Amino acid sequence: MSEQTTPNYRDPVQLDAPPPSGWATGFIVFAAVMMILSGGFQSFVGMAALFKNDIYVATPNYLLELDTTTWGWIHLLLGLLVLFAGFAVLYGKVWGRTIGVVLAVLSAIANFAFIPYYPFWSMLIIALDVFVIWALTAHGRDITR
Repeated sequence: MSEQTTPNYRDPVQLDAPPPSGWATGFIVFAAVMMILSGGFQSFVGMAALFKNDIYVATPNYLLELDTTTWGWIHLLLGLLVLFAGFAVLYGKVWGRTIGVVLAVLSAIANFAFIPYYPFWSMLIIALDVFVIWALTAHGRDITR
């Protein structure tokens, strides 16, 4: 009788790679948690703009003048997508990292346009988006190992 062996489906490149550092894994977990938090907070900002139109005061003569209801929908939908992508990154999904980078870029652009309505919040979210983009692109693969 011949002994049956199971094929080794492991990637040979991954076998030779050193184990991920604790810092790299910590950065990506922190980025995923920040995505979840900022997505949730951004959803709340969107709901606040939807329920009460006069909660944000616009700066006059700004290039992008949109109604606060429009901003409410933008922030609500973008926030929910970032929140769900954060959970996908936390579970080590490749599509979650890809969508996370795209959504972080869109979130940074949307918050740049939202600066006249709520400047401190917008700049804080832009800074978090830059960190998330860096962590997902530089160390994103380390969470799956």
